[in-house]
Amino acid sequence: QVQLVESGGGLVQAGGSLRLSCAASGTIFSINDMGWYRQAPGKQRELVAVITSDGITSYADSVKGRFTISRDNAKNTVYLQMNNLKPDDTAVYYCNAVIQVLRFRSSHHYWGQGTQVTVSS
Repeated sequence: QVQLVESGGGLVQAGGSLRLSCAASGTIFSINDMGWYRQAPGKQRELVAVITSDGITSYADSVKGRFTISRDNAKNTVYLQMNNLKPDDTAVYYCNAVIQVLRFRSSHHYWGQGTQVTVSS
């Protein structure tokens, strides 16, 4: 079994910073892409940032220049550093990872439970 456990959400004023963490645990052979998604009330879940196993990153236009995704492969952990936060960043943030649990088996997407980020104006 694989678990993704997120931490680091909370309440912050506009212009502030937060750092999210997501650690994968369980039976893991390899982890490919890791990423962060978010879902605001009444809106669809959207991709925020993704990082490949080689460290190549991509971001949603709305967070470019403010958010930084990184990962520690030794710890099976992905991070999201969020700076200059805006009220529009308020959402539940979900961690996602593409994980191969056994050699010669297919990879699958796994999700964390979500962590609330609230930015006050």
